[in-house]
Amino acid sequence: MNSRANESEATPSTRFSDLKCSVGLVSFEGDLRVEKGSKPVGFMSVQGHFRVGLGAIFSGVFGLTPCQSSVPVLKQKKARAFPTLRTLFCGALLLFSTLPLAAAPVTDARVPEGGIQPQLAIQGQNLHLIYFKGDVNAGDIFYTHSTDEGVTWSKPLRVNSQAASVIAIGTVRGPRLAVGKAGRVHVAWMGSKDAAPKAPGATTPMLYARLNDAADAFEPQRNLITSKPGLDGGGAVAADDAGNVFVAWHAPLAPGGDETTRRVFIARSKDEGKSFAPEAPASADATGACGCCGMQMFAEPSGAILALYRAAGEKINRDMYLLRSDNHGETFKATRIAPMRSNMCMMSTEAITTGASRDIIAWETDGQIYFSRVDTKTHAISEPVAMPGPSKTRKHPAVAISPDGKILIAWTEGTGWNRDGALAWQEFDATGKPIEGAAGRLPDGIPAWSVPAAFVKADGTFTVLH
Repeated sequence: MNSRANESEATPSTRFSDLKCSVGLVSFEGDLRVEKGSKPVGFMSVQGHFRVGLGAIFSGVFGLTPCQSSVPVLKQKKARAFPTLRTLFCGALLLFSTLPLAAAPVTDARVPEGGIQPQLAIQGQNLHLIYFKGDVNAGDIFYTHSTDEGVTWSKPLRVNSQAASVIAIGTVRGPRLAVGKAGRVHVAWMGSKDAAPKAPGATTPMLYARLNDAADAFEPQRNLITSKPGLDGGGAVAADDAGNVFVAWHAPLAPGGDETTRRVFIARSKDEGKSFAPEAPASADATGACGCCGMQMFAEPSGAILALYRAAGEKINRDMYLLRSDNHGETFKATRIAPMRSNMCMMSTEAITTGASRDIIAWETDGQIYFSRVDTKTHAISEPVAMPGPSKTRKHPAVAISPDGKILIAWTEGTGWNRDGALAWQEFDATGKPIEGAAGRLPDGIPAWSVPAAFVKADGTFTVLH
């Protein structure tokens, strides 16, 4: 007979099937087998699968992991053996579950077509991407999207209707991306020398284009500056699910003013970008704005608008400020989040994302990258967290957050004027503590004038584009 009862009576090998054990995040399904050996010691063989919860990794494989091992045990007779061995095994599993598990690996990928300055946005299952190609003084923006987490990408669409009307030199002036109501894509950028239409006084325009209704091309580009020209550092764009679109830049209050007179201005659309109201100031005039620094803006699912910019008070107080609006851009409140003193322009950029009931904001101060968590309900801002290790050459952060609150920060190291550099990253847990073994660095990962971008996949792991 081949019944399980008779199988358990066998002398050379005693097998206990369908063992299931779960302790904490770790569970096991499989067989236990007691092999014949010198009395009173035999061998307990384990064959089955481990599962580790919350996206952790065991033996480098996600989800179910085959396991086969053999350990010496005291043999017992017949039916008494199974409960005892099960207790022994589950005890060992309990010990294993208390050990630190290896962090899920961060994957990296190059930008399609060898592009630079990637910008990402996720809406549902759709991963949206823009990137720059061509002469950094006068090139083009391309848009593509992926429904399989970046494994494949759609055929790229050129965003700018006038060829070579985009500037990317200096890294801080590249294009920005937002996805708004019904998945419509919005892109804003600083125009190149020959870009049209011009801003007042035949000056550099702040250009904008949106994906058309058929989602197969971008509408003709438009300049949004009506009265506040004077672009130097780049602008930003944000869009919410209600159809509001916001395009921001900083410029002097009067033509020719220095950076202490610069303010952040925002042009707002209430009809998904069909039309925009004239720009209005969003920052306080006392802070100024760092002339050759970029900025970033983001719309929370709640409709709140956040923007990061660097000040230039007295040409030396280059503090980082967070602007926040909870009334769809009607008014903004400014909070200083990181002081810094320097008489030089920093040529810095920022990053913002949201997830797990918090916003994550990241920036550079004195060659180091920091981030803070912003509670989406209370608006409380956590103490800044620095990237581990000393450095004076870290710039251009990118940020992503998983559904369980795990945070990835990526940045550049050693980049400069027309100089490539390294790509680095670090994962943090939901409390802001760095995860051991969850850091990486690619020495030649960042081409000249580029920045990283990051996103989280459905399984909770991260990918960095560079």
